[in-house]
Amino acid sequence: MSEQPVAYHITFGTYGMRLHGDERGTVDRRHNQFGEPLLEPNERWVEEDRGKLKFSPVVLSHEQRSFIEEHVPAVCDRGKWRHRISAAATNHVHVMLSAQQFKGKVVRTLLKRWIGQALSDRWPLDPVQRWWADGGSVRWAWDESYYYAIFHYILRQRATPWGGPIA
Repeated sequence: MSEQPVAYHITFGTYGMRLHGDERGTVDRRHNQFGEPLLEPNERWVEEDRGKLKFSPVVLSHEQRSFIEEHVPAVCDRGKWRHRISAAATNHVHVMLSAQQFKGKVVRTLLKRWIGQALSDRWPLDPVQRWWADGGSVRWAWDESYYYAIFHYILRQRATPWGGPIA
């Protein structure tokens, strides 16, 4: 096996849309190991996190979702990464790409920054607002089987039809 994965599957959420303790299950810094069960729903924790929000949660419109999907290949070109596929939902973004010169968390940070800048150029936010929640997920696709499973998972979530190669 090579030192670099075939691709990174990077996911990050919009600001305020995934609060600790919500019904979908969440992780925190103490419970964040691969394979660990998600934390149980906890309404008190959700309300506590909601009270910490500095502005309203960000819900992406269909136009914003389409914009992200159209813009991600240019962001990948900027980073010198190979875009594989991406999808934007109302509350999170998936990107699968190959990047030889950077670690996955660095790529995720740059993706969030550059996509957020492009969104803000078109849909300006107030100075205290931001598009994305802290953190996100970086998964490695080491083999073809996992790569194609993730590719098709992301493909099903796109806001716009996929026009790229299935590769």
